[in-house]
Amino acid sequence: MTTLSEMRQVLGSRGIQLTKSLGQCFLHDANQLDRIAAAAALLPADRVLEIGPGLGPLTELLLARAGRVLAVELDARLVEVLREKFAGTSSLELIHADALGWLRSEARDWTGWKVVSNLPYAVASPLLVELALGPQPPDLMVVTLQREVVDRLLAGPGCRDYGVITLLVRLRFEPGLWFKLPRTCFFPEPDVDSACLTLRRRGETLLPTAEVKTFVRVVKRGFSQRRKMMFKLLKAEWTVPVLEAGFGSVGLDRGIRAEAVSLDQFVALTRALHATRPAP
Repeated sequence: MTTLSEMRQVLGSRGIQLTKSLGQCFLHDANQLDRIAAAAALLPADRVLEIGPGLGPLTELLLARAGRVLAVELDARLVEVLREKFAGTSSLELIHADALGWLRSEARDWTGWKVVSNLPYAVASPLLVELALGPQPPDLMVVTLQREVVDRLLAGPGCRDYGVITLLVRLRFEPGLWFKLPRTCFFPEPDVDSACLTLRRRGETLLPTAEVKTFVRVVKRGFSQRRKMMFKLLKAEWTVPVLEAGFGSVGLDRGIRAEAVSLDQFVALTRALHATRPAP
C-alpha cells in the first residue's frame, strides 16, 4: 500500500510537483481505498478499468482482487513510477494517454468490465458521460467524484442539481451506494468535498443505441437555458407541429421547463421525436 509518507517520498525523490489543473489529488487513506475496492465486489475473473491511477494505491487493491486491470494515466512522470512499481505484473496493462481522448478513439466493448477509479476531477463529468453513452457500456462504475457531481447524479426532477449530466448518465446507469470521503484522506487536500458513488448498468435498455443521439440533443437543448420553457427551446431543432404532437403524446404541458421533466418523460419524448425531421 502506498501510504502518505511513501507518496511524499516518491514525489520528493523524483522532484514531481503535482498539478491541480490535472486534478492530481491522490487518495491515500487505506480504509477509504478498501471501501472503494469493496464496493466493486471484485471477483478473480473480473476485468477492471482504472482511469488516473496516480501512484497506484488503488491499483494494488484492484490487482489483488481482479483478474485484469487496465490503467490509463496521462502524466508521463507517474507512468514511469507505475511501470517500476508494477514491473513484471502480467495482469496489469498500463496505457499512457489522455483518458477522454483515448475512450473516444478506442470504441471498445466494455460489456462485462467494471470501472473503479478516483477520477481526475477536471474531466470526471465528460468521462462518465463518455462511458455511459458508449455503444457497449461497462457493467458497473465505482467512482470518486466531487461531491457536487455526486449530488447531480442523485438528483430528481425539480431539484436544483437535476440537469444534463443526471440524465445522460442515468439513461444507462442507476446510482446506488455512495459515501463521503474526507478532504484529509487526499494529498494534497482538495478545495472541494469528495464522495464515492456506485453506478450499475440498467438491466433493461431505456432507448436503443440508434436513438441515444436524439436523447442527448433533446436533453442538452432543453437545459440550454434552464429558466425558459423547453418547448420554445426545442423549436430550434424541431417544427412546432412535430413538437405539439410529441408533447401531447407524452402528456407534457407546453409551458414546462426541462428541470421538471423526468427521465422517463425525456425517453418518451425522444421516441416521439426521433423519427421526425429536425426544423430547417
